[in-house]
Amino acid sequence: MTTHPAETVHDALREEPCEDVGWLPAPDGFAACALSSSARTVPEARRFTRATLEGWQVCAGLADDAVLVVSELVSNALRHGFREPGPDGEGAAAPAPFCNAWLALTRQESTVLCAVSDAGPGAPVIRPRSDLAESGRGLQIVDTLSESWGWTPPDRSGKTVWAAMSVRG
Repeated sequence: MTTHPAETVHDALREEPCEDVGWLPAPDGFAACALSSSARTVPEARRFTRATLEGWQVCAGLADDAVLVVSELVSNALRHGFREPGPDGEGAAAPAPFCNAWLALTRQESTVLCAVSDAGPGAPVIRPRSDLAESGRGLQIVDTLSESWGWTPPDRSGKTVWAAMSVRG
């Protein structure tokens, strides 16, 4: 598994500690939901993430970061992982109405792991920064907001892209 740590950039962007003074680690947790190729998938994934993290009593700053990271991971899954195989069994013919894709959230002590699994065969690639680009900033956002992120090697069933975030404070 490849890991891409966001070394000092993350700390520079979010130097303030978690402001929820009363925050205490809740019990560890796991939550998952199936994803569809619907236009409502990204907003539903954001709502699912926020509701889950609020239930786990995760501080608002970390929850905000996790919602944005999940939004980017799910958007990438919709764009690159929701495809039916082409006539030759490779490539992409058309968007699949339903796909074997999932969003999973897990919490252990002060760390939240967000993972999105999709059927796409390609590994994620961070695009070079460009002020004029209309897209391609999603993984840069994930890299900046997470302590580490990576993916499982793609195989016949696809891949899982994950990001880990911790409460600082």
